Amino acid sequence: MVQESMSPMSLRVSRGLKNCPRHASSGAVATRRRDRARAVAVAPAAMPWPAVTSTTLAMRGPIARSIWSLPSPVIAAPAVAVAFPVILLTLLCLTASTPAVSSSGRSDWSPKTACPTRLPVGTSGATTVSSSPMPPSRTGSRPPGKKSLAHVQAGYLSAALADFSGYLAFDEVYDGPFCVLSVVDNRRYNRLAFAVLDHDPTHDDIRVFLKEVRISLNVRELVVQGITTDGSSLYPKPLQEVWPSVPHQVCEFHVLKEITKAVLHALAKLRKHLTDEIPEQPRGRPSKQRQTQARVIARKQQRVSDLFTNRHLFVRHYLSGAQKELLQRLTRGLRQLRTLRAIMDEVYRLFDRRCKTQTALKKLAALRRRVRRFKKLGKSLDKLKSPNLEKALEFLDDKLLPSTSNAVERGNRRLRKAQGSIYSARTKSHLEQRLALDMEREQRAPRRKKTLETLHAGRSRADSLH
Repeated sequence: MVQESMSPMSLRVSRGLKNCPRHASSGAVATRRRDRARAVAVAPAAMPWPAVTSTTLAMRGPIARSIWSLPSPVIAAPAVAVAFPVILLTLLCLTASTPAVSSSGRSDWSPKTACPTRLPVGTSGATTVSSSPMPPSRTGSRPPGKKSLAHVQAGYLSAALADFSGYLAFDEVYDGPFCVLSVVDNRRYNRLAFAVLDHDPTHDDIRVFLKEVRISLNVRELVVQGITTDGSSLYPKPLQEVWPSVPHQVCEFHVLKEITKAVLHALAKLRKHLTDEIPEQPRGRPSKQRQTQARVIARKQQRVSDLFTNRHLFVRHYLSGAQKELLQRLTRGLRQLRTLRAIMDEVYRLFDRRCKTQTALKKLAALRRRVRRFKKLGKSLDKLKSPNLEKALEFLDDKLLPSTSNAVERGNRRLRKAQGSIYSARTKSHLEQRLALDMEREQRAPRRKKTLETLHAGRSRADSLH
């Protein structure tokens, strides 16, 4: 508690309550929080009425004390002496102070204070704070790639192999300098494992990957019934070493793709041969003597153009009645073109599940002898001599063995889509985390779908509260 009286001449008037220090201050800054002020009455005494009465405000802080005096207007004659108690109002406020760095800071009452000392106060008088127990993230939400990778390496495989079908599909996909090896349950469409290499795979890399998969299956006493791969030359030799007695199926789609490409290439050669047989016309409008020849040349050129426009008819599996008539009209008088379509029909008949593998192999031998007679086709149909075509017929003896590797190709497509839309900085660890996260999300998808269906069914009932 402080009591001071000042004369009118020595009175210093403060225009406002200043909190931040000046050059002459004690180096302390007071906050806006103040305790309850207490008024103290001074004992009455007979004294002349002063010309000016001042009210003294005292504020105490941990470092220094500040005093402000406010002037009061004169309301009595100066020469009159009265016995009236003169009250000096002293306000004592205990405040917290913070050392100031600069002595020219703004007031704490200013909306643009240079030295804020506390959090803002809410509308109800309480301090507004964050309800989150953790500090806010500076970069936003991040996918839990590291946790997903640890889960895939620990307990993911047991859940994925809970309903193992016995059929596997292997494939590789390239991402810049990296190569991702994948294995999938070819009937359940469950991705089982992967390996990221920082170089092009070799037979040794494939052999190591296959042995790791075999160990994981042997621990759980699971047996492999069949394996499907694409037409890559990386797999036949390592598969024969790791699983010598398991049928190896080459993807039917990849084999048909190569044959289809060869047939279209042979068709392009025949179109070029037909174009070379068309005589050149002189420039300008044809004369009356050459009008008949010009019409014949125009029909031949239109025929070549129609062959290019409808080239898909030579490799399409199933043709409608109108498409068959159009194909007959386009190939009229051209035996080689009809032979190309007949070859594709024979290839499609090889993959008919109503026959066995031995029967299909006999048909394939007859087809190869037939193609050998067409010298004009040259090496365009050498794909029919590939050993992959024979391996692509393994599924005919096993009705459960898938003929394609679409299950593993689906995971590769998801990775290729992520390359352009999700991430751009590609490292080995980033690829592993991204693949693990995608596999974990895909594993949770059936359970999430079942939960949503249960919720929708519950909310749609008549007695539901929603």
